[in-house]
Amino acid sequence: MQIDKLRGKELDQLFHAILSLQELEECYQFFDDLCTVNEIQSLAQRLEVARMLREGNTYHKIETQTGASTATISRVKRSLNYGNDAYEWALDRAKELNKK
Repeated sequence: MQIDKLRGKELDQLFHAILSLQELEECYQFFDDLCTVNEIQSLAQRLEVARMLREGNTYHKIETQTGASTATISRVKRSLNYGNDAYEWALDRAKELNKK
């Protein structure tokens, strides 16, 4: 796990702060203060790439619809195939929340 190299008080603080957010509007406000618009868009783009890869879309279609580079698509695919399954459960949980 690559994130283990970063583990520490500051990262724990960040993740605890994210876990404390209670509703969508709080997330918008927190990330607006924390990140640049480009950083937020990059994170959202990666999640969308993961969703599209799970659905079996081609690199070309993903690149066209999201604007993601093939390098980004490849990185996300590598995480889907060899990572911690975090994209999988995050997308499944988000899908469940959207149903409610």
